[in-house]
Amino acid sequence: MAAQAPLWGNSSSALCPINVAFAHHFLPGVYLVVIPLGLVGNVLGLWHLRATPRGPLSLLVGNLGLADLLYVGTLPFLVGYYLRGRAWSFGRAWCRLTRGLFHLNLYASIGFLTCISLHRYLGIVHPLRARGRCQELFSSAWLSAAVWGWVVVQVAPDLAFSKMNPAGTQCHDTTEQDRLDSYLAYTAAVTATGFVVPFLIIVGCYCHVVVVLCRNDTMDPGLRRRSIRLVVLVMVLFSVCFLPYHVFRNLNLLSRRWQLQGSCTQASRDIYVSYQVTRGLASFNSALNPLLYVMTSKDCTSRMRTIYRRAKKSLESVFTRENSRQTLETRTSNISGEQEASDEL
Repeated sequence: MAAQAPLWGNSSSALCPINVAFAHHFLPGVYLVVIPLGLVGNVLGLWHLRATPRGPLSLLVGNLGLADLLYVGTLPFLVGYYLRGRAWSFGRAWCRLTRGLFHLNLYASIGFLTCISLHRYLGIVHPLRARGRCQELFSSAWLSAAVWGWVVVQVAPDLAFSKMNPAGTQCHDTTEQDRLDSYLAYTAAVTATGFVVPFLIIVGCYCHVVVVLCRNDTMDPGLRRRSIRLVVLVMVLFSVCFLPYHVFRNLNLLSRRWQLQGSCTQASRDIYVSYQVTRGLASFNSALNPLLYVMTSKDCTSRMRTIYRRAKKSLESVFTRENSRQTLETRTSNISGEQEASDEL
């Protein structure tokens, strides 16, 4: 039977039981998938960027990879935390930083994806303008610095909220009950500025891009394919990783407020479980973002194919040598056996 516990059980006025065991099993499994995918994908992507000439998109994609690596580095601690039944043993400062890096990665991903989308929009819809001042803007390190600055401004208030229970044994992803109203107001504001506005910008840009791609038959086929793939990937990231998380994070906080007012329904329990699922989905953006290296680079696909061919050729040569060695040993043993048999006769 699933383990039940009071919802936000440290509060005497909130006694709605929830299935806490779901998060203990679901989130570590998700994180154990994201860690290798995010680590290998982003390291290889950043290595590829170092080996290619720096362009307007490479700086944006590189900063996106850096944000992913910072977040992936915190996941082993969260895996241990949930596998031990929400027992945090790494201190208050590291708890606050770990939870903060999740939101830093989340809104840095949204910010840099918005810039990448705007760059591709200008390159397709307004190519002449993109070669002028807009190209200089997107190729400048100042744009990346501005994105990081805006993300820090959005995430900094979250660090002011307590992330641990009074006993210092649990590390919350939101905050305690006594500051719930303030935290709900903060999350509503950061949802609007950090997700809704960028999402509307991206949807508007990509709708125009799709119209231009459908009407323009003279566009380079390679650019057309990369642009379509980028549109699909970014929309998948927003639809799967970002949109559900923001919806259910705010619903979960509202549900907690209803708990304090004495309400305890099945909907509250379902919202809690759905929120845990969306947290796992949100973490998958660090594993999916490396696909942008392929979508935005002309030679990344060919480079990956070259690496694959070399690896395949190396493995085939290793297997060939191993088979030759085994065949030689078999022949030697047969000859030795025949010689011993003749000596006995």
